[in-house]
Amino acid sequence: MSLGLAIVGNGKMGHLIGQLAPEYGFDVRAEFDAQNNTRGRALSHETLRGIDVAVEFTTPEAAPDNIRRLAALGVSSVVGTTGWLEHLPAIRETVAKNGTGLVWAPNFSVGVNIFIQVVAHAAALFASQPEYEAWGWEIHHSAKKDAPSGTLKKLAEEMQASGYARTVSLSANRAGAHPGTHEIGFDSAADTITLRHTTRSRDAFARGALRAARWIAGKKGVFEFREILGELR
Repeated sequence: MSLGLAIVGNGKMGHLIGQLAPEYGFDVRAEFDAQNNTRGRALSHETLRGIDVAVEFTTPEAAPDNIRRLAALGVSSVVGTTGWLEHLPAIRETVAKNGTGLVWAPNFSVGVNIFIQVVAHAAALFASQPEYEAWGWEIHHSAKKDAPSGTLKKLAEEMQASGYARTVSLSANRAGAHPGTHEIGFDSAADTITLRHTTRSRDAFARGALRAARWIAGKKGVFEFREILGELR
């Protein structure tokens, strides 16, 4: 039996998720975009009837209202929007109060999330080597709105959390149709170490989000995507 899926934010990612959803046991039963869902007003018991999970890929301004509304209506969600995390403590409370589930991430690519762990481990090793300075660089398609991206910011945050207390110089480029490359480097007078992840297509993001949606169906609580990687099917 298929699970009911709602797509909140029907842009390029929403369209791709809709195309791939049947492969993961989902039936897309509702779709919302910026025109028909201002401040989450289109989300209701009626429009979400038969929905088990919603995927939310909108904008930093729209996401908090959408997430809170979905939780209040008893619908678990998977959120790939970035730039809203200052609202996470309040949203945790809303999700807990309503007994729903939420999986969030700045990037739903399985490879990227493993890459973040690799970078964090490398940063811990270089933390005690003061001669090594670090940088982070990325390139994405010209339509991507945030620069640096949530993924590059997350990489820098994880480096600092791993003990690398020195400045990580970040830069970003936006051009063409590039789906995304992230690079972290450590440089000294003696040598350079470079770690790079290159995305070949948006499929990786959509498939990761759908795997997370299948996982969160019927569960309660707030989870970061990388926390559940080992449990995904």
